[in-house]
Amino acid sequence: MALALLLDFGSTFTKMTVVDTQGAALVARAVTPTTVEDISIGLKAGLARLREAGVRESDLRIRLACSSAAGGLRMIAIGLVPELTAEAARRAALGAGARVIETFAFRLSDDDVARIGRLAPDILLLAGGTDGGNEDVLLANARKLTAARLPAPVVVAGNAAVADDAARILAEGGLDVRVTENVMPELGVINVEPARAAIRDVFLEKIVEAKGLRVAEEYIEGVLMPTPAAVLAATRLLAEGTGRVAGVGEAAVVDVGGATTDVHSVTRGAPAEPGVTLKGLPEPAAKRTVEGDLGVRVSAAALVEALGAETVAAAAAGAGAADWTPGEVRRMAEALSRNPERLPQDPRERALDVALARVAARAAMIRHAGTLEERATPLGVRKFQVGKDLSALPVLIGTGGAIVHGGAAGYVLRACLAGAADEGAASAEAAASGVLSGADGGAGPRPLLPRSPRLLVDKDYILAACGLLAQRLPDVALTLLKERLQPV
Repeated sequence: MALALLLDFGSTFTKMTVVDTQGAALVARAVTPTTVEDISIGLKAGLARLREAGVRESDLRIRLACSSAAGGLRMIAIGLVPELTAEAARRAALGAGARVIETFAFRLSDDDVARIGRLAPDILLLAGGTDGGNEDVLLANARKLTAARLPAPVVVAGNAAVADDAARILAEGGLDVRVTENVMPELGVINVEPARAAIRDVFLEKIVEAKGLRVAEEYIEGVLMPTPAAVLAATRLLAEGTGRVAGVGEAAVVDVGGATTDVHSVTRGAPAEPGVTLKGLPEPAAKRTVEGDLGVRVSAAALVEALGAETVAAAAAGAGAADWTPGEVRRMAEALSRNPERLPQDPRERALDVALARVAARAAMIRHAGTLEERATPLGVRKFQVGKDLSALPVLIGTGGAIVHGGAAGYVLRACLAGAADEGAASAEAAASGVLSGADGGAGPRPLLPRSPRLLVDKDYILAACGLLAQRLPDVALTLLKERLQPV
C-alpha cells in the first residue's frame, strides 16, 4: 500500500493520521501525549500504536507534520497606523498560522520595546507606510528594535522604498532579518500572501529548531507549517476544490480549543443585500481570527470574565444542567485554568463543558464576522458594512475536543448562527464592542452571522491532516475531507 503519515504536534497531544493515498481512505489514527522535553518520545509511542493497528512503516511513502507545540507560533505585529498597516500586518500573521500576542503602531517607545522583550515573541513582523509613503517610522522602528537586540527573527513587510534600508539596520544590529513585499502597497490595498509565505519560511528555518522538533526529522520528511495554517489550507481546499475535484463552495471552521478559539473562513463576504456601502480595509478571501480569551481550559477563567458567569450558566441549563450558579461557574472555570487536563467527572460537568464551548464559539464567530450598521446621512439613512458578510455561508464546520467529544456539536454550532438565542442577553464581549449579540437589528452594528449553513463535524480530526496532505496530493486530500466530515 502507499500510505501517508500525517502528524500534528499539539501543545498537549500529538495526533497521527494514516491515509491510503490510492484509495483516499482513512486507515488508522493514534493520539499520544506530546512530550515537549523530547518530541520523539511521544512520536515513538504513537508509531508503536500504529504498528499495533496493522500499519507497516515500509508502506509510509509520505511523512509530513505540522505543529502548535510549546504554545504555537507567537508573533508581534508592528505597523504605522492601527487601522491600516498595523491591521494588515496582523492579518498576514494570523493567516500564516501565528498567534498574534500584541500589535504596536506608530513609533515604538522605549516602554514599547521593553514590553516586546518581556513578551518574548518567536517572530516580529515589521510593517509601516505605503510604497512611496511614510518612510521615517519604518526606519525609526528598525533602529529601536536593533538597539533592544531582541533574539526573534524579523520579517520586514513595509514601504518598499526603505524596506531594504530597514533590513540593513536590523542586520547590522545582529538580528536575523528578511524582506518581503509590503502588506499595504497602496492605501486600502491588502497584500498579505508574501508576508505569510515569509513567516512560514521563518517557522521552518528557525522555530522548528527552537521548539525541539528537529529531532523528529529522523522519522518524518519535515514539519511543513504551523497547525492553524494547515487547518486554513484544508478549509481553502474544501471551499475552492482542485482542477479535478469540486469543492463545496464557501466554508468556515470554528475550532474551540483549550487556550483559544479560532475561526477560519474562505468567503468573498460581499454584501448580501443591495444598497450597502463597504467600509474599512478589504478582507482577504482566506481569513483566520484567534481569540485568546475564549479557550475552554487554559483560558476558561478569562472566558467567564469576558462573557459573564450568568451567560455560561444559562448555556449550561440549555445543555441539561440548570443548577449551575454564577459563583460555581467562576470557581470551576478557575479550576480548569489551573488544571487544564481535567476531564468532566459527571453529566453536570459535561454540560458545563458544552456551555463553555457554546459561548466561546458564538463570541468568536461574532468577532470574526463583519457588521452592518444603519446611519443617518445628508442623503438619508444608509447601510454600511465593515468586514465579511457571512449570512449566506453554505457550510460551517466544528472541530476541537469540546465540539468533537462534547456530545452536543449541534447545540454548540447553532450558537454561531444569526437568530440563535444568546444566553443572558447581550454578552459582556458584545456590549464592550458595540456589536449586538442578537440578530434582530437595533441601533448598533449587527453581526453578519451565518443564517442556515450545513453543519458538519470534524470527528476524525482530519482537517489539519488534509491541509498537510494537500501540499502533495490535493485531490486525495479533498476527496477525504468530503467523505469524512460528518453532518450534525
